Amino acid sequence: MKAGIVGLPNVGKSTLFNCLSNAKAQSANFPFCTIEPNIGVVNVPDPRINKLEELVKPERVQMATVDIVDIAGLVKGASKGEGLGNQFLGNIRECNAIIHVLRCFDNDNIVHVDGNVNPIRDKETIDIELQLKDLETVEKRLEKVNRAAKTGNKEAQTEKALLDRIREALLQAKSARTITPQGNDEEVLMESFQLITAKPVLYVCNVDESSAVNGNKYVDQVRELVKDEDAEVIILSVGAEADITELESYEERQVFLEDMGLTEPGASVLIRAAYKLLKQQTYFTAGVKEVRAWTINIGATAPQAAGVIHTDFEKGFIRAEVISYEDYVQYGSEAKAKEAGKFKVEGKEYVVKDGDVMHFRFNV
Repeated sequence: MKAGIVGLPNVGKSTLFNCLSNAKAQSANFPFCTIEPNIGVVNVPDPRINKLEELVKPERVQMATVDIVDIAGLVKGASKGEGLGNQFLGNIRECNAIIHVLRCFDNDNIVHVDGNVNPIRDKETIDIELQLKDLETVEKRLEKVNRAAKTGNKEAQTEKALLDRIREALLQAKSARTITPQGNDEEVLMESFQLITAKPVLYVCNVDESSAVNGNKYVDQVRELVKDEDAEVIILSVGAEADITELESYEERQVFLEDMGLTEPGASVLIRAAYKLLKQQTYFTAGVKEVRAWTINIGATAPQAAGVIHTDFEKGFIRAEVISYEDYVQYGSEAKAKEAGKFKVEGKEYVVKDGDVMHFRFNV
């Protein structure tokens, strides 16, 4: 599962990507400095795994990860191939969620592609390009499905009805995510269309260092604009985050954060938000060899969770042995949690809860 960073050129996308990952995308003060999408595998900050490490004292620790893709800046006309439009739009299509970076700071030394800072206009520029590309996709699909729908084909009629609703929304400059699928058939269809504006979105307001805690007038404008969207807005001073990553020691980073009035890097908040945006959650395995966070989809069953470790675990699944994270920490070990009756044996129907500490029994 991948989250793609999008935005106009020079809004701080590549600098943000560098903060989030160990990969070093080129970061320069001119458009199109990122030609190929850069992919970073980023650890998901989770204080729970630190606590489990403290209790279990394993030989190694493995955190959950999320893939972040740095996509080059979109410009007006991208949907018609302007700039490097087609390539960029293809990169976005391959992502499962969108992190939309908006410039919310004034700085005469950093060129704005449209001449002045206006996050509302910038958001609309990106939205329109993505909506136009989706409209093209929907109209092509409608051309095919209309013929079948006229013959009385029920599946084609269902698809046509959904496409018509999406088309109408796009023509009104609304994104496809504003259309709620009716029933399972439409949900499956919606997924199959692979529309860019149907992907969940997270807005990152890139602010100056003094606005990192409370935001500024630009952030207020963005919040007002997106209040009807099912989307989170995060405030981040990308320049300050870049400075934090340059510091060698944890203590130095904490002092820097305290001076800014923050308790943790904004990048950590963003990574967790991206993880949630991708509808991911974590379960843990905890033993002396390794404490590990495993990533599963929200709603995954015990056999599906086992399959993330190895497909044989899912095929030969017998049962899951489960202790909730809270119980594990309260009693301090697996043995003590068992003694207190907090050890559960679950079967194939069990839906894994975020933070479960699990062992699997299987037979192949």
